[in-house]
Amino acid sequence: MTPYSKDFPVSWHELHRDARALSWRLLEQGPWKGIIAITRGGLVPAAILCREMDIRLIDTICVVSYDSSEEGGAANVQGDLRILKGVEGDGEGYILIDDLVDTGKTAREIRKMLPKAHFATIYAKPAGKPLVDTFITEVSQDTWIRFPWDMEYTFSTPLADRQKG
Repeated sequence: MTPYSKDFPVSWHELHRDARALSWRLLEQGPWKGIIAITRGGLVPAAILCREMDIRLIDTICVVSYDSSEEGGAANVQGDLRILKGVEGDGEGYILIDDLVDTGKTAREIRKMLPKAHFATIYAKPAGKPLVDTFITEVSQDTWIRFPWDMEYTFSTPLADRQKG
């Protein structure tokens, strides 16, 4: 059982647009030494921010926090947080980027590691929102965000045909 009852699919176009909007906000708050991406979700937003903000220094914090709730299913059950790779320093002058902040579990741990970093996400949910400094879009806590790297295009049965069955 997962705590998510709603789906919020995000296309590549929407993700790019929202990451650029985040870049505009962050540019006003710079200058920045570099970007630290939280893997894996922060990798694509980090690439967009680096391009838009002309930042060449990028590092990663590698974490695992979500597991699949069923064989071959989406990784939508948050488990124990494991840090696979950290970074040195306290984060001063760096943007810490992730795709979203959900429960805040990952954000709390990484905030302890990098208390002076500017934490930015594209999407934020109410439970995690107080832990980030800048975000673009808020979604409800019971919504599962489906990122474009987790989806593929497939046939969709027309609504009228669904009602027949």
